[in-house]
Amino acid sequence: MDAVKKLLVIDDEPAIREGVRRILESESFQVETFANGHAALERIKQEPFDLVVTDLKMPGISGMEVLKAIKEIQPDLPVIFITGYSSVDSAVEVMKLGAVDYIAKPFTPEEMLSTIRLALEQRVVDLGDLYLLKELRDGEGFDRFVGKSHEMVKVYRRIMQVAPTDSTVLITGESGTGKELVARAIHKHSQRRDHPFVAVDCTSLVENLLESELFGHVKGSFTGAMHTKTGLFKVAEGGTLFLDEVSNLSLTTQAKLLRVLQEREVTPIGGTQPTPINIRLVAATNRSLREMVAEGTFREDLFFRLNIIPMDLPPLRERTGDIPLLVGHTVRTVAEEVGKDIKGVTAGAMQVLQSYSFPGNVRELENIIERAVVLAEDSLITPDDLELNHAASPTVLLDYTAVPLSVEELKETKRHLREQAVEDIEKAFVVNALQRNRGNITRAAEETGMLRPNFQAMMKKLGISARDYVEA
Repeated sequence: MDAVKKLLVIDDEPAIREGVRRILESESFQVETFANGHAALERIKQEPFDLVVTDLKMPGISGMEVLKAIKEIQPDLPVIFITGYSSVDSAVEVMKLGAVDYIAKPFTPEEMLSTIRLALEQRVVDLGDLYLLKELRDGEGFDRFVGKSHEMVKVYRRIMQVAPTDSTVLITGESGTGKELVARAIHKHSQRRDHPFVAVDCTSLVENLLESELFGHVKGSFTGAMHTKTGLFKVAEGGTLFLDEVSNLSLTTQAKLLRVLQEREVTPIGGTQPTPINIRLVAATNRSLREMVAEGTFREDLFFRLNIIPMDLPPLRERTGDIPLLVGHTVRTVAEEVGKDIKGVTAGAMQVLQSYSFPGNVRELENIIERAVVLAEDSLITPDDLELNHAASPTVLLDYTAVPLSVEELKETKRHLREQAVEDIEKAFVVNALQRNRGNITRAAEETGMLRPNFQAMMKKLGISARDYVEA
């Protein structure tokens, strides 16, 4: 059962204070009320609260001063302001200082509760995500992870869940999604972190050489075996062995790998004496092993041995909210490496990037940005600098394969295209406003000349979350 949320209300008007208290207690919130900011701040110093509702204009200490003090006492504590219509401009100002929202008088109980529920839900997500992101930044091996989308937070959580164990992990995902980064992160957060991390690309060697690399060989076991060689299973002793693109193993090598995993011992090629191994295995593939099992090209028993802990990495096109973060990170990194003063990308360039399919995922984005930084002649990267026409074809947003066969179908198709075009430009409009204002909805709405509720309604219709654009 969820813990009861503790809310603190500050207002110098007894009627308002009592009215807010009744509204909140009707939803089983635990509420404490105060007539002035000084007493409320002293209470916050004594005990943590989940949320503060305060009047903006009060005698003595103002709501703005209360907010500044709260940021010193409990920085993550969300603050919502109550304000009269004439003070909306001031409310917008305190939003810039860190308030999460404001409620204009007169307000209904539904408006009050809706605003508070949203702020509390947001705080739960933010605290969880901030903890994970801090773990990633503080932990060696996570320095190249960029992304705060819901999809990536799921990946981070999975890493932190499986890392302390010795269970075999199978990482799936398209090329360029960061499978080796995830494998290294699992190792760096495991109890094996002080032992080797050994990566093997199963596509880079022919079958005989790959088996020699994995299992080792004894001198004279085959032509060219001039010396005894220790296999990578033994090189990784005590640590983690990462088999990248494991789907490329031949059926013969698959059988030998299965025996090694079952017996926890390895016999070098040409040898007769098996030696025990102590490794954690992490495998990765950009193909569906289930489909390969059905086709008869991958052993079912080996698949079950590898698929103990599955991890599927999302393609970049399914987490487009991370694109601005990835672009900003890559621009800064590459600009520093090549010694150029590149500040970022233009709004037009960002729109082009967010409408692109990225078949090569994060790796392709990094390559595109690196090229753009090198070629850019100004401090901002423009659409021309991206050279996407040479890199690949942009995403086809609309399906033209269904050619209309009648005038009615033609009308329907034209209507659909108009709606799609409007939705695309609306999405670009909202996303760019949020990017410019680092996810602050109030500032984004104000800058674009929209009312905040209308801007939020457009976000909801388009399925856009402000959290994806808050700067880390």
